[in-house]
Amino acid sequence: MRILVTVASRHGSTAEIATELGKALRGALPGVGVDVVPLSRVASFTDYGAVVLGSAVYFGRWLDEARWQVTAHAEALRQRSVWLFSSGPVGDPAIPRTEPADAAELAATVGAREHVVFPGALRRELLGVRERLGVGLVHAPDGDYRNWRAVRDWADRIAADLRVGSAAR
Repeated sequence: MRILVTVASRHGSTAEIATELGKALRGALPGVGVDVVPLSRVASFTDYGAVVLGSAVYFGRWLDEARWQVTAHAEALRQRSVWLFSSGPVGDPAIPRTEPADAAELAATVGAREHVVFPGALRRELLGVRERLGVGLVHAPDGDYRNWRAVRDWADRIAADLRVGSAAR
């Protein structure tokens, strides 16, 4: 079995989470191929038995590219083991406090085993004018709030789930 870890990331923070997930999955599943590929470069999911797919969250929603890929490839994704993740809340307490508006629907569309939300990073100097206005309106603080332990723990749960599924077959 091969595993695809793929993500839509606007400024790189969510892509770094995908890289860490890939590294942790490789460590937890020796001998299993794990590819970490930007979602924009994924043409097909057919070579993979499992997919971990994530998106940065802006203005409470997944990036258009990620929503489009999930919707366009829903049938192919439903035939695989799929986990979804979102990255975006920043601060302590996290802003926003709610799940992305579209995450539950996307998870249901592909029959995802789980959807998790990881805190993100906000570097105001990387943002466009509209993004700066948005984060200013909600008073989102700059900083890196990613929890690498939580990312690795989730990868371990995915690996355990895949090992159980393989043993059952």
